[in-house]
Amino acid sequence: MSLFSKQSKEAFLTPLFTNNPVSVQILGICSALAVTAQLEPALVMGISVTIVVALSNVIISLLRNTIPMRIRIIVQLVVVAALVTIVSQILKAFAYDVSVMLSVYVGLIITNCILMGRLEAFAMSHGPWESLLDGLGNGFGYAAILVIVAFFRELLGSGKLLGFEVIPQSFYEAGYMNCGLMLMPPMALVLIGCIIWVQRAIEAKNE
Repeated sequence: MSLFSKQSKEAFLTPLFTNNPVSVQILGICSALAVTAQLEPALVMGISVTIVVALSNVIISLLRNTIPMRIRIIVQLVVVAALVTIVSQILKAFAYDVSVMLSVYVGLIITNCILMGRLEAFAMSHGPWESLLDGLGNGFGYAAILVIVAFFRELLGSGKLLGFEVIPQSFYEAGYMNCGLMLMPPMALVLIGCIIWVQRAIEAKNE
């Protein structure tokens, strides 16, 4: 397969919108509820998942012809667990505050349905290059939803973005109040529902 063939482009581009792992496949919802109260941890979680799913896709693709089918899930879990451990240690070393904010959710990347789904449905039957693109596409698609949700939750819930005040003090003096409800996990679900609604409306219009 050519590096930039139609199939390669589809492997990367399809998960970004038309088959987004969160808004279409409805995967990875739990972490989307838990880490999107602020933009910074959402960005870090999105990057972490992208790295893990891309690298694990490549590794499993390289090993797919040597893995006995009866133990393939165990091998996949070992690969993902090793990569998640490495990512977790890097975060603790270079971004400790964010690592604390993410708490156990970095470790729970191991159980993220997106990873196991891509390994089983794609990497086990495709080459390393296509698997890398598929992993990057799904990771970026997942990260995009987290960033959009976190953007609105932090902005409307605390008047900040990445910890910086963005709503002028004059707004508050005029009576504006932050919506504390936005910082509660259920609002993440509401925002994801709005994203799904907008996406389906766009698709229906295009059809």
